[in-house]
Amino acid sequence: MEEQILKGAIDLHLHAGPDVRERKLTYLEAAHQAKEAGMEAILIKSHSTITADIASLIQSLVKDLMVYGGIALNAPLGGLNPEAVVTALKLGAKQIWMPTLSAANHQCYEGKKGGITILTREGDLKKKMKEILEIISQNDVILATGHLSQKEIFVLLKEAKKKRIKKILITHPDHHLLAMPPKAQKDLAQEGVFFDRCFPTSRTCVLDMAGTAQRIRKVGVGSTVLTSDFGQPENPFPVEGLKIYIQQLITLGFSNQEIDQMVRINPRRLLNLV
Repeated sequence: MEEQILKGAIDLHLHAGPDVRERKLTYLEAAHQAKEAGMEAILIKSHSTITADIASLIQSLVKDLMVYGGIALNAPLGGLNPEAVVTALKLGAKQIWMPTLSAANHQCYEGKKGGITILTREGDLKKKMKEILEIISQNDVILATGHLSQKEIFVLLKEAKKKRIKKILITHPDHHLLAMPPKAQKDLAQEGVFFDRCFPTSRTCVLDMAGTAQRIRKVGVGSTVLTSDFGQPENPFPVEGLKIYIQQLITLGFSNQEIDQMVRINPRRLLNLV
């Protein structure tokens, strides 16, 4: 049974190279490993470049696995750049991340000044951001919150609701730089928002594995997407990380049906595979 644990699974958040940051494996290696594990799909992420075209190239080399990409609206791509979003979508992007490493919230977390915010000084959504939301709405792809602050996220989601964006994914809600309260998560889950719950490490998460299990129980498996967010040299390979994640949650009492919801059903819905 253990060798089938990843059969049909989908990882919507993993890193690989070539990249401006050191990575543990290449995009092609990541795809081959996922295929060998019997996974259905992976979605590759970069903080500095569009990955949709890379995914398309990898897809031509790896059969029996769907490979997707996206774009993170960071400084190397012009920040809040509607043209970059349109370009990424034409290349097949399935997930549009708000600023991550370039986000003002991320810069503040690292003790730095500056960075990209989606809000005006008055606290309203910037015009470019509204344009981007309109583009996302028209193309029915995933809106991911990246490394925005809670304040930014709530303003963003209010406008996304007006734009009738259906697929909203809160990026690692329990990361140190966000640490979204459980009540806020539960309220958003009731509105149909999903949560990208990456493998909890002490460097990236305020919760350990047991705490993550409790948080999922409180907020719900119906809104949870399990991802690895791996590809860094110090972490396991993404496939191995996702496998360990699932195994530990099963040990903590999650049923096969609940795991299926979080690593297969919910991701498939976000990718329009159902």
